[in-house]
Amino acid sequence: MLSKFNKEEASMKRRSGFMVVAALVVVAAVALMGASAGDIQQSPSCKYCGMDREKYAHSRMLVEYEDGTSLGTCSVHCLAVELALAIDKTPKAIMVGDMGTKKLIDAEKATWVIGGNKPGVMTKRAKWAFENKADAEAFIKENTGVLASFDEAIKTSYEDMYQDTKMIREKRKMKKKAAMEQQHPAH
Repeated sequence: MLSKFNKEEASMKRRSGFMVVAALVVVAAVALMGASAGDIQQSPSCKYCGMDREKYAHSRMLVEYEDGTSLGTCSVHCLAVELALAIDKTPKAIMVGDMGTKKLIDAEKATWVIGGNKPGVMTKRAKWAFENKADAEAFIKENTGVLASFDEAIKTSYEDMYQDTKMIREKRKMKKKAAMEQQHPAH
């Protein structure tokens, strides 16, 4: 009888242990998925242009500063604006959405593609990040562009800033004009 009780107790312990491990795996998976989406909940729209960061999850960026503050942007263009304006704050981490998976990755470790046929976000000269170099190379085969580092991508963003800002102003001017024409059609 004691032997049967020990077997049942051991079986219950195994089931309990398995359930604890399964629960931990589920919690870890949810935490990993949530960490990536958490930045979008914290900053749903870009501070500088107002774009929806979830819609642009493939180009979004997140900068975390040493003072504990952070800011999400829609693109490397708007990140460049942020870094220029926050000159006295030291970035602790800079993350970017992987072009293919939309997962946040370390911007400085990512393989970047500059240029190509695919239109960029907030820029004429696109800048895309990839966690894997092979994915970046496959993207280049389909869309052209050149491999680059984060330093090259951010430098290019600053070089492009004037022309990109001018382009954005013109697009916004045209949208305002179209909206006004819809509100007050000519008779």
